[in-house]
Amino acid sequence: MKTIYTSFEEAVKDIKDHSTIMVGGFGLVGIPENLILALVESKVKHLTVISNNCGVDDWGLGLLLENKQIDKMIGSYVGENKEFERQVLAGELEVELTPQGTLAERIRAGGAGIPAFYTPAGVGTPIAEGKEVRNFDGKDYLMVTGLKADFSLVRAAKGDRLGNLVYNKTARNFNPEIAAAGATTIAEVEELVEVGSLDPDNIHTPGIYVQGLIEGKQEKRIERLTLRKEAQ
Repeated sequence: MKTIYTSFEEAVKDIKDHSTIMVGGFGLVGIPENLILALVESKVKHLTVISNNCGVDDWGLGLLLENKQIDKMIGSYVGENKEFERQVLAGELEVELTPQGTLAERIRAGGAGIPAFYTPAGVGTPIAEGKEVRNFDGKDYLMVTGLKADFSLVRAAKGDRLGNLVYNKTARNFNPEIAAAGATTIAEVEELVEVGSLDPDNIHTPGIYVQGLIEGKQEKRIERLTLRKEAQ
């Protein structure tokens, strides 16, 4: 049986200053909302965060950013966060931008124990500066390294007491890869179920990758609300 936390503060208490953390989600979909809020309250600082994006100005990882708790961000998309832009331009935040597919594969590789791989994405761009480029079958490829973290924070729809996780539709996004790439993985689940409740054929993250779980209710905020206009 895995550790079942009774408070989000307890779940993140081992995350210390200068830790590297991975956080699941795409935009605001599938983010471990309550674990992020607990990190904000913990006042832990000098974090390196690996995630597709850095939330928005008033939610998700954007709250850690606003509190100046992040020193470095490794991600793919940052266009929804004005504070992110301000900190980068002011030299307050170090950023490593990575093509989205490459980021996903770097995380997957880290979880699979693959130290590096070659990709055509980024060849001939500033991303390739200072990195190894090799030619395979007449085409240039850029060598990139796998990514791992001290802690991975993920969000799942359901999890059992053995740590097996099931994600809901697009909330699956980066979460399975991130769950595998952390030395310690903590899962925030919408519903904690008993062992045997999940169909083994439908489990997305096996429990071997998960060290702790906590059940919590999410707000599931909408990143950008679009309403249909009635025809005139």
